[in-house]
Amino acid sequence: MSAAAARLLVFLAAAAVLALAPGRALAAGGSYVFDGGTARQQSQVKAALDASSFNWSLVPATITIHIGHGHASQASPGEIWLDADLLNANKFAWGVVQHEFAHQVAFYLLDGPEQQVFEQALGGSDWCYSVAGLPHSDYGCERFASTLAWAYWQSPQNAMRPSSPRDESAAMTPHAFRALLSRIVGPAAR
Repeated sequence: MSAAAARLLVFLAAAAVLALAPGRALAAGGSYVFDGGTARQQSQVKAALDASSFNWSLVPATITIHIGHGHASQASPGEIWLDADLLNANKFAWGVVQHEFAHQVAFYLLDGPEQQVFEQALGGSDWCYSVAGLPHSDYGCERFASTLAWAYWQSPQNAMRPSSPRDESAAMTPHAFRALLSRIVGPAAR
């Protein structure tokens, strides 16, 4: 075997090991590790992120995704919680997975002035819970997450698909949202 063929074989073996490493996603799917969940539930998270055309790898952190029964779907910087039963619903859960990961985009890639741009463009009353007691859809961060999930995965199966002009993901067309996000975080967001 030639030296070049041996190097290629070593490279392919290393790539296979990395691709099969449990609990970690690579490339456009973002960087994340799992805390809990079955292999099938974890594969639903990966499939959800892969279904989106958004480059989740723009998030400059490894996100811990907690999966458990009874978890309310939510996110904080560096962490996402997802209900195991929701993930058992397969594609129905994908929009929610994308929504929660979209919060990571906002946490890591948008500063105060950029958050205000999106809050105004999306029609929020407050960016993200500094005013208590507003309806979920009045928070700009929730509108941002829902709109990102819809703008980059326009499937009839996406739970973030707007059904009325008042829905969280309906304030901007997907094209306009993608253009604004690309202008703020760079062309890799396209």
